[in-house]
Amino acid sequence: MSALTNDLKKLTEAAERQTDGRDRFRQKLHLMPPVGWLNDPNGLCQFKGIYHAFFQYSPFNPEGGVKMWGHYTSPDMISWDYQGVIMYPDQPFDCSGVYSGCAFIEDGEMYLYYTGNVKLEDGDGYDYINSGREANTVLVKSGDGIHFGPKKLLMKNRDYPSDLTLHVRDPKVWKKDGVYYMIQGARTKDDVGQAIIFRSEDKVNWKVHSRVSTAHPFGYMWECPDYFELDGTKILSASVQGLEGGEWEDRNVYQSGYFILDREIYDNPGLSEYHLWDYGFDYYAPQSFETEDGRLIQIGWMGMPDCEEYTNRTIEDGWQHCFTFPREVYMRDGKVCQRPVRELEEKFGPVETASGQISMEGYQVYEADISGICGSRFRAVIGEELILEYGDGCFEMRFTDQDKGSVSGGRGVRYVRLNKLKDVKILVDVSSVEAFINGGQYVFSTRYYPEKASFCAEAQGAEMSFRAVRI
Repeated sequence: MSALTNDLKKLTEAAERQTDGRDRFRQKLHLMPPVGWLNDPNGLCQFKGIYHAFFQYSPFNPEGGVKMWGHYTSPDMISWDYQGVIMYPDQPFDCSGVYSGCAFIEDGEMYLYYTGNVKLEDGDGYDYINSGREANTVLVKSGDGIHFGPKKLLMKNRDYPSDLTLHVRDPKVWKKDGVYYMIQGARTKDDVGQAIIFRSEDKVNWKVHSRVSTAHPFGYMWECPDYFELDGTKILSASVQGLEGGEWEDRNVYQSGYFILDREIYDNPGLSEYHLWDYGFDYYAPQSFETEDGRLIQIGWMGMPDCEEYTNRTIEDGWQHCFTFPREVYMRDGKVCQRPVRELEEKFGPVETASGQISMEGYQVYEADISGICGSRFRAVIGEELILEYGDGCFEMRFTDQDKGSVSGGRGVRYVRLNKLKDVKILVDVSSVEAFINGGQYVFSTRYYPEKASFCAEAQGAEMSFRAVRI
């Protein structure tokens, strides 16, 4: 361990000791930082039966700062144990931050690929797009998921296509027909977002294979790209920056969504229209992995970068942000859908049922299911100020008070247009809400900061159930 690594380790542990990890907004089901700031999920995987979630972590400041990788493990994706920081920004090729990346599992080893960020001091008028920074691809290996070997620099900006800016990052790796592939997000010098595909025979030496883009420019940067197949459907996920005008004016500052491809990603595929993963306020940078029983699980950052519109009231308690609850991604009737992982079923208490209307108080962590909705009308109120409502072909998530010191933390309204509302599943934790619409074809996620734990819903003819979660 170098002197720098040792000092960073001591500083991090000191910061973590200064908090007891308890305040009124800390959650029961959602992963949060021990202290400070959390953003992108990294290295998600199941390794030798244990689930691993690494995360972008800035322990010294709840509003961000230099990034390292924190580490949680779990036997079931419900109860998580914090394992500490496993990678610090302690090398010349990652000295400004250990940025996002993935885990690849093969032959009893875990391979962690990430972007090492270097940002030079602004002494020469750098724009940090075409000058003043580095984006390095780095590899770290582990045989047990707890102890990690030395960092190995694999690629620098000179190894990427010359028409790209210095923004190339967030590797995701997979294997197909004996060949290893890596996808990274990129921004061209013409300010067009793309994904770059690399190819390798040995997981170490990588060469540019191809690139993926839309027929017309779509945003200026594609972050956190991901590629996977569901029942033969090929899906490219990307968090897109720079979408403006039209429908994007009523959305978040950046989007996270997916394209359906008409062939393998490395065979110059055609891309479908862009579909959002989540229509709520707090969702970005999702990453997926396959469980040992074959399910595709996705976890996102329940936050939003570069957003001054709203805030999080946990900052005053020394921490900020969380992950979404793990979701199973699946196909239903040709549509990509999401639902909470089935392991949650083991944590439910007794069920309360009603028809047409239900009202509950005093519960902070629960799931409510509403099915058989008739008459094209639905309304639920959570924490007295968060409203989920469907009428006139539009489903809305909105807060009654948009003051930054209120339940909303400054959030207003998000919506999607639907021909018909069939069912709604609502997962509520202490300071977050995730609503799954029509079997999870549409999802809305948000943080919220209620003064009162309450839930009520009404929908003509609907069957309703309410189950508290026991943690």
